Amino acid sequence: MGTLYYGDNLDILARYIGDESVDLVYLDPPFNSAQTYNAFFQEKDGSAAASQIKAFEDTWHWNADSVAAYNAITEQPGKVSEVMQAFRTFLGSNDMMAYLAMMAPRLVELRRVLKPTGSLYLHCDPTASHYLKLLLDAVFGGDNFRNEIIWVRTGAKGLASKRLPSNHDVILAYQKTDAATWNDEAIYRQYDEDDLDEKTDEKYSQVDSDGRRYQLTSLLNPNTDRPNLKYEFLGITRVWRWTKARMQAAYAAGIVVQPSPGAVPRFKRYLDEQKGKPLSDVWNDIPPINSQAKERLGYPTQKPVALLQRIVAMSSNPGDLVLDPFCGCGTTIDAAQMLKREWIGIDITSLSTALIKSRLRETYGGELIMKTVGEPTSAADAAKLAADDKYQFQWWALGLVGARPIEQKKGADHGIDGKILFREAPKQAKPHQVILSVKGGATGVKDVRDLRGVIEREGAVIGVLITLNAPTGPMKTEAADAGFYESKVWQRKYPKLQIFTVAELLEGRQVARPPTVALDETFKRAPKASSRVNEQPDLDL
Repeated sequence: MGTLYYGDNLDILARYIGDESVDLVYLDPPFNSAQTYNAFFQEKDGSAAASQIKAFEDTWHWNADSVAAYNAITEQPGKVSEVMQAFRTFLGSNDMMAYLAMMAPRLVELRRVLKPTGSLYLHCDPTASHYLKLLLDAVFGGDNFRNEIIWVRTGAKGLASKRLPSNHDVILAYQKTDAATWNDEAIYRQYDEDDLDEKTDEKYSQVDSDGRRYQLTSLLNPNTDRPNLKYEFLGITRVWRWTKARMQAAYAAGIVVQPSPGAVPRFKRYLDEQKGKPLSDVWNDIPPINSQAKERLGYPTQKPVALLQRIVAMSSNPGDLVLDPFCGCGTTIDAAQMLKREWIGIDITSLSTALIKSRLRETYGGELIMKTVGEPTSAADAAKLAADDKYQFQWWALGLVGARPIEQKKGADHGIDGKILFREAPKQAKPHQVILSVKGGATGVKDVRDLRGVIEREGAVIGVLITLNAPTGPMKTEAADAGFYESKVWQRKYPKLQIFTVAELLEGRQVARPPTVALDETFKRAPKASSRVNEQPDLDL
């Protein structure tokens, strides 16, 4: 069960998330890297990315909002106020200070919602990690700092000018109290027998007839004052670790051996039965999302699900509640769902919430129980969103019909706000296009004519106009005059130009188009949960 919130996480946390209700927090906030990130949508027929859309601007500026946030956090006495004032003295009124002023109240809220048994993992980069660690020390107390985890996300790619190349992120781990959940079983990596370290290779140098590696270890009890465990076995009298009955059973099973006549019996310890190699605070075994990765969704800054599975497994138990306040494309949520945790995700863009819903439905299907909070639920809500931010309104409206957005640049969209791509037959060479136009203000017959022209220009099979207001009679007539798309596969006709109001979509109406035999191509699809079994870490929790 999970809840997906649309909105500013500071507001969502304060309004909806109760004190000490969350077991684990992972956050991957914007890094203040002064970059603009785009979400790319790759066509599955192998052609180049056809479109992109700005997902978020990873840049912060000192402005009136930053000043207000800084003043609010420093007016509260305590360590957080003190460290923020020290930052201001050192940094002045720059972009890093704006970033810290944004982060500080959110970290205070996240500590509030954590249970005493809870942990927080903050994913950042070396640009801000040292400042964030001081801020987290102030929020959680320095005694509750646990690790600075280094995730080596890529190999070094040659020397950078005047410095070494950057190839890692930082994950700062804090626990609210010493009672925090910690699963020892999750901190071991399964041995790869084809790539053993020198020490392990030397220890497990012997190989059984069936190819299993093992070492011989002592069966002697370190406490010699155990008369009940002193007995003769294979001609040797010692104080043993096990009872005689257990020793006899192990010998019969072939796991207790006498290396040579008269030698002290020893235990045959197999490598493949060990927990594995314990993790350190440098993680170099989880590669980043590359262009060929099955889980790649085309979202900027997407992290591999294996990274989140490890964190979720280490610091929570099945049934616990996991929170990601900057949930992006939903990797934390995916990991929590896979490991049978409850979850909360928060994001401020409709692009993210639409992508997350698509990802989870494709991955978990009927297993998924999810509710959303904060998105418009009425035409009046939608009108307010359109007035506040027309692009968020467009992305949200497109999400109602499962369409993907098209990058919005002045004069560059050519009358297209979104697309649905689908194939009617598995061997169909190129997907069909459904072109969508979203209007949050007044509409008229000209909008229908324009869309009709776009359909013809793009070779689309269907065009859809989504409006806040009910279409006029002339608009309906113009749409009807566009005729029909006739599916030869299904031998059915579908209106070439369709008009839907937001209210109709909220009531459940959907675009009339042929059933999809092959996979829809609108978003890059997440793999099914059943197909990812072998990709999951070996966690016996």
